[in-house]
Amino acid sequence: MAELARRSGLATEVARLEDWDPAGRTFDAVIAAQAWHWVDPAAGAAKAAAVLRAGGRLAVFWNAFGFPTELREAFGEVYRRAVPGSPLAAGGLARPAIEAYLTMCATAADGMRSAGGFGEPEQWRLDWERAYTRDEWLDVVPTLGGQSQLPPSVLGELLAGMGAAIDAGGGSFTMNYTTVAVTASRPPAV
Repeated sequence: MAELARRSGLATEVARLEDWDPAGRTFDAVIAAQAWHWVDPAAGAAKAAAVLRAGGRLAVFWNAFGFPTELREAFGEVYRRAVPGSPLAAGGLARPAIEAYLTMCATAADGMRSAGGFGEPEQWRLDWERAYTRDEWLDVVPTLGGQSQLPPSVLGELLAGMGAAIDAGGGSFTMNYTTVAVTASRPPAV
């Protein structure tokens, strides 16, 4: 991701947040999208509190998605064939993803509280949807979780199976999303 940002002309720094040196800089916001579960929640919140200006905000969020029932079942079958050791092959697609994300939100809020320096965390939620064509979804799959770690032949089998399932359902589908966020602000300057 850093390399992609650099190619677009953006300055990047690569470090674990907990170890990152802000070099005396302060910020209006610290935002983590789909990544805060990789950060120690208390240490990360403490680092954010240390670099935020008065009134600054820490916001962490995730997008939980839910496939239409027919695709969820078909994709589960594809995972059982292509990636039998995956949690998604063992019924992971049958459980609502939002449950895991709400647990991560609670952990993040607890980290903000224990770090100190913030007001009471708030949890925000937004339900939305997005239509995908077959090709659009197959472009997304390699970027999800452990899919980027699959050997090319296994990823190819997974994509072929998912593509066939989408084709069987008409070539496109609508994904339901729920964005969940936890946010807290630094007290304003007095």
